[in-house]
Amino acid sequence: MKRQPLASFCRGVVRIVSSRFRLLQDRVGEVVTAPDGTAFTVFRQARFTPAGPGGESPPRARFTVRFHVKNMTPERNRRFSLLTIPFFVGMPGFRSKLWLVDESSGDFMGIYEWRTEGDARNYSESFAMHFMTKRSEEGSVSFDIEPIYYTKQSERGRDEQ
Repeated sequence: MKRQPLASFCRGVVRIVSSRFRLLQDRVGEVVTAPDGTAFTVFRQARFTPAGPGGESPPRARFTVRFHVKNMTPERNRRFSLLTIPFFVGMPGFRSKLWLVDESSGDFMGIYEWRTEGDARNYSESFAMHFMTKRSEEGSVSFDIEPIYYTKQSERGRDEQ
């Protein structure tokens, strides 16, 4: 994917000021257990619903990233992470994100939902991931992309991320 941080930032700002972007409290405080058994706590949640045909369609891919920021306390990184929101919200296919932290280790995790697996793959190769990797402890960044499947019933009464 081309590195277009300025274009993404501008689209992100437009999306954030629209009525289709929301910072939510639904899952803040929830504990999510990583595959290795580490407990992460949700500290922020965001959702974007695009306008137009297909805007309400459920996301089809989940991108989970885990990292440890260098030279920054977890509290400072929580505040800093607010500045990055317009950059990924402006990327094609973005639907939602959970921000999580493991207070005992200072590790962070992000769980994103994307319109397609291709959108999630593009994010994994984007300027945003490059930036995250540069500001993290060497070797601490790992990610996974998985499809999200829905049954007819779950699409009608979808349990939102």
